[in-house]
Amino acid sequence: MTDMPSSSDVLFLLLGACMVLAMHAGFAFLEVGTVRAKNQVNALVKIITDFAASTVAYFTIGHLIAYGSGFFVSAQSLSADHGYGLVKFFFLLTFAAAIPAIISGGIAERARFYPQFTATLLLVGLAYPVFEGIVWNDNWQLQDWLTRTFGHPFHDFAGSVVVHGFGGWVALMAVLALGARRGRYPRHGAVAAHPPSSIPFLALGAWTLTVGWFGFNVMSAQTLDGISGLVAVNSLMAMVGGILAAMALGRNDPGFIHNGPLAGLVAVCAGSDLMHPIGALATGAVAGALFVSLFTLTQNRWRIDDVLGVWPLHGICGAWGGIAAGLFGQSWLGGLGGVSLAAQLVGTLGGIVLAVVAGGIVYGGMKRLVGIRLSEEQEFEGADLALHRISATPNRD
Repeated sequence: MTDMPSSSDVLFLLLGACMVLAMHAGFAFLEVGTVRAKNQVNALVKIITDFAASTVAYFTIGHLIAYGSGFFVSAQSLSADHGYGLVKFFFLLTFAAAIPAIISGGIAERARFYPQFTATLLLVGLAYPVFEGIVWNDNWQLQDWLTRTFGHPFHDFAGSVVVHGFGGWVALMAVLALGARRGRYPRHGAVAAHPPSSIPFLALGAWTLTVGWFGFNVMSAQTLDGISGLVAVNSLMAMVGGILAAMALGRNDPGFIHNGPLAGLVAVCAGSDLMHPIGALATGAVAGALFVSLFTLTQNRWRIDDVLGVWPLHGICGAWGGIAAGLFGQSWLGGLGGVSLAAQLVGTLGGIVLAVVAGGIVYGGMKRLVGIRLSEEQEFEGADLALHRISATPNRD
């Protein structure tokens, strides 16, 4: 055996990259099904153009910040080891591009198009790679410090905190900067419902994300030699736990039920390679309960108009996933061990702080400089006609 990547490793990681790429269709249709009909085209356009922006930003500077290596060398150098480095970039890019895809759902129906496009360039090119590099490349030796202090580094196998938590907390700052949708919270204190436009599209998005998530988690091993059936079954069990908890607490609401598996999968990413399947089931169930409870609180009591509930789903469940890895990864709870709860708490809190600072700077700065919200007239008309000049359901003679 050799430590050099093989052609099989390249194919393995390429399949994983394609599965996570397909998850972006899931993000798109989850948003399409949740927003009102007059904003469906905008949801589709945002996801695909933000992916393009993410690719350019991550290729030119983001990967260099995170891992210290860029791509402005000869094609001969890039094709070494069957082009494994390029395919690894593709795989990691699909993770990075999840940041704006997460944010998109929170700011739906009232965000201007090009400021969000610019925010994607800044977040994926500059902000996200800083945290990614700290956790997955030991930049600035912070992981070494955690190891010396707590006995183990911060463990996030597939991105509960690095990807989902970071994206969710940035999204919260974007939602707060934008404010609520027009008419969502009338002055007399009531909450005006904006029901989903299409439960079938919402469900399609949830299923697409769920299936692709097995590439997100299992292929995070990045080589065939590192693949583990434990990661796959833990992902399955957390998904099921999320569904059951959302079904019970959400009173059979289809929106909650179809977000339940996503909550469980967000939470299990960090410790999916460590937990016992029963621990993963518990992790997913807690995540599903957290999503339903906090979605209701944010929307109805705190009046935070997070359209898809991306802060509860990704920000809170992602943070829970980082902590859960430190709990259910312990050998005395059936896990494989080699993880510190204290390190998990510090790493999770650090990710939240970085995300809040980055989100505040990017969205707060652009709000002051160029504005980030549609006009009242554009919002009333809908982003589809106001920005793209076409409706998802045009009138026909």
